Amino acid sequence: MIILGIDPGSHVTGYGVIAVQGQKMKHIDNGGIITSPKIQLSDRLHHIYTQVSQIIQKYGPEVLALEDIFMAKNARSAMILGHARGAIMIAAKQANLPIEEYTARQVKQAVVGHGNAAKEQIQHMTRALLSLPEIAMEDAADALAVAICHSQSYALKKRLKGTL
Repeated sequence: MIILGIDPGSHVTGYGVIAVQGQKMKHIDNGGIITSPKIQLSDRLHHIYTQVSQIIQKYGPEVLALEDIFMAKNARSAMILGHARGAIMIAAKQANLPIEEYTARQVKQAVVGHGNAAKEQIQHMTRALLSLPEIAMEDAADALAVAICHSQSYALKKRLKGTL
């Protein structure tokens, strides 16, 4: 199974692509979709949509795992983040990809073992779990962590279905 993990952002949207076969995870690609805060929000959202669509077309994932919105202090930032998530979801739906959403706490729990992990811990654990040659940039590491979280969640759901 190929999983595309996304850490949405209006300035940098991280992405991470992994392949999962049984218990083994393999890194395929990761990076950031960067937009300029100097251009209109609609243009930034279009850029995110276009880039996510191209990543989907290039790697052919079977699922898109997306980090859910957390309510920060700034409601405007949360709204803009919601718009970015919408652009990502439309790209996934146009490619007929199922979308699975995970909270930041769930992602941290799955990758580090506790829900209060620091960004640096996520970066180090994604490097270790995927045998990366170097630490991924922060947003890409977060996206890889979302993909890893989905792989673990999917495996658990599959095992539970087998026992029912």
